[in-house]
Amino acid sequence: MNDYELIGSPGCGSAIVEMALRITGIPHRLTDLPYLEPGPGRDRLLKLNPLGQVPTLVLPDGTVMTESAAIILHLHDASPQSSLAPAPTAPERVRFLNLLFRLVGAVYPTFTYADDPPKWTLAGPASDRLHDTVMERRATLWREIEAQVGKPHVLGERFSALDLYVTVMTHWRPGKDWFAQHCPTLVATARRAEEHPHVAAVLGRHFN
Repeated sequence: MNDYELIGSPGCGSAIVEMALRITGIPHRLTDLPYLEPGPGRDRLLKLNPLGQVPTLVLPDGTVMTESAAIILHLHDASPQSSLAPAPTAPERVRFLNLLFRLVGAVYPTFTYADDPPKWTLAGPASDRLHDTVMERRATLWREIEAQVGKPHVLGERFSALDLYVTVMTHWRPGKDWFAQHCPTLVATARRAEEHPHVAAVLGRHFN
C-alpha cells in the first residue's frame, strides 16, 4: 500500500489533517470511526495509538504518527511546495511555530478537561468548577490569539496550516456566536480559508 491512511472521526481535529492531505495532493485514504466507542475500530486504533486519539496517520511504510502539529510539519516536509508552513528562513516562521503550538498545546487540552470533567475530579461542585474554569481559560486563550491574527490570513498575506486550524476550531465550542462577538478577525480568516475548495470540501463532509 503506497497511500497514507488517516484515521479520524467526523467533526474532530482529523479534519485539519484531512484538509492538509488534500492540499498537498499526497495519496491517502480515510478511515472514519467513532473513536470513543468500543469495537473493532477502537481496538485497532489503540494498537496504533495507545492514547486512542484522532488524528492518527499511518505512513506507507507502516510508521504511525500522532499529534496534529507533528503530522502537519511532516506533510509540509513531504510537500513543501504546498506551503503549509513558512520556510525555516522565512520571517513568519517564528510566529507560525508559536501560534501552532499555542493552538495544540494550550487550546486543545481545554477540550480534554472541559468535555468530561468527572473524569478528572469528583462529580458535583468540583466538576462544575473545573468545567467553568477551563472554559474561562479557553476564552482567554482565544482572545490572546485573536490579538495576534493577521489579515486576510492568520499570518497576514500568506496562507498556512494555521488557517486550517482556525477554520475547524471555530466550529467547536464556545460556538460561532461567541467567536463572532469576541474574535471577529479569527472568524474573517476562517471564512477566507473556507473559499479554498479543499477546505470547503472537508468542512462539508465533517460539519454539514
